[in-house]
This record gives sequence, C-alpha cells and structure tokens, in this order.
Amino acid sequence: MVSDILTAISDDKSLLLFNTIALSSCNTDILITKLGLTRRQYYSRMSDLTNAGLITRSNGRYSLTSFGKVVYEAQLLIEKAKQNFWKLRAIDSVETRGLSPEERSKIIETLIVENDLKKILLGRNKTDLVEDHPLIAPDQKPRSQQPSAF
Repeated sequence: MVSDILTAISDDKSLLLFNTIALSSCNTDILITKLGLTRRQYYSRMSDLTNAGLITRSNGRYSLTSFGKVVYEAQLLIEKAKQNFWKLRAIDSVETRGLSPEERSKIIETLIVENDLKKILLGRNKTDLVEDHPLIAPDQKPRSQQPSAF
C-alpha cells in the first residue's frame, strides 16, 4: 500500500537514510555513524525500507530496488514542488480570476523553471503518457497497423 511506503520514509532519519542509500552505496557502519543512529534505530528503519520494497542488500551493501528508484525520483519531484511552493500558490491565486488557458500557460511558463512541474501543471502528463507509451506489448502492433481479418 502507498501508506506503507510513505510510512517507511516518513520521519527525517528514515528519509535521510533512504536518500543516502540512493546517492551512495555505503556499508552499515558508515551509515550508522554518518546519520547518528543507534544500531536499533538503524536496523528498524532498514527493515521498514526493505519491507516496503524500497531497498535491497547485496554483499553487505544496500541499494535501491527498481521500485525504490521510482519512489526516490517521486520524492525529488515533491521536493521541487516544495521549493516552488509560493510560485504554485501564486498560480492558484490567479486561476480563480477566470484566466484563459493561454494566459494560464503563459504564467506557468514564466514562473516555473522545472519541466516536470510544468508538465504536471499544464496537464500534459496524462495525454503524453498515453500517446508516447500506449498500453500494448512491445512485439504487438497498434490496432491501426494490424492486418485486417477480412
């Protein structure tokens, strides 16, 4: 469940531990010392991160799972949104004034620098994903390209 994932990275130390693993492959003793955790705190948090499917251990080193990499990138996106909080509030405040879609787009393009945030705000994510990545198997042709049965 999403709540289990968020719980695993919900406190500052767990999030710092998760981010440290994402950015480097340190061994256990270095992580405990670097983060100022007791062994019990460290292993409890590592267990939570592992059980949430965010990290894995191999040859004494922890690393992000593929799922963990996706969650890490999502967490970076949330951080970008937090850094742009007041710009996002400004966009919200002018949207209540009945702007045209062109005016709204111009304001977003002016205020927001990060492309991933712009895509979300301009509503491009949903349609881009469907157009760029249709839900068909790689070896399957879209229906329009399949030979006719008649």
